[in-house]
Amino acid sequence: MADQTPNKHKHLEFIQAAINRMAGNLFLLKGWSVTLIAALFALAAKDANQLYVLIAYFPLLIFWLLDGYFLSQERRFRALFDHVRQKHEADIDFSMDTRPFSNDSHTSWAGSLLSRTLLVYYVGLGLVMLVIMYMVRN
Repeated sequence: MADQTPNKHKHLEFIQAAINRMAGNLFLLKGWSVTLIAALFALAAKDANQLYVLIAYFPLLIFWLLDGYFLSQERRFRALFDHVRQKHEADIDFSMDTRPFSNDSHTSWAGSLLSRTLLVYYVGLGLVMLVIMYMVRN
């Protein structure tokens, strides 16, 4: 049987590619956050300069904000995917506009910043940094 919905499948492929890029960005940001923070702690230990430890909180915040942004974008594309999945073939317009899904608290930047996964990761990383800062001081 021939595929009766080629436009819908192609549109869903485009959206899935965007979702995969956002997920990849999330993964890379977490790796870079740990690497940069570990490097700043290594500098603090090497030079015995406590300022590096305090400076490490700045990238933590920046990476958290970026992670929240990409997670909100990924969630919007997932909402678009679900919307397109339910459309009829004749209604497929290949739109990649996610603005109609930006009003939901789940897909908002703030909602994503406070998501369980990001909170556990970044608050946990901040607590680990506090413990290490305490250990470096003593």
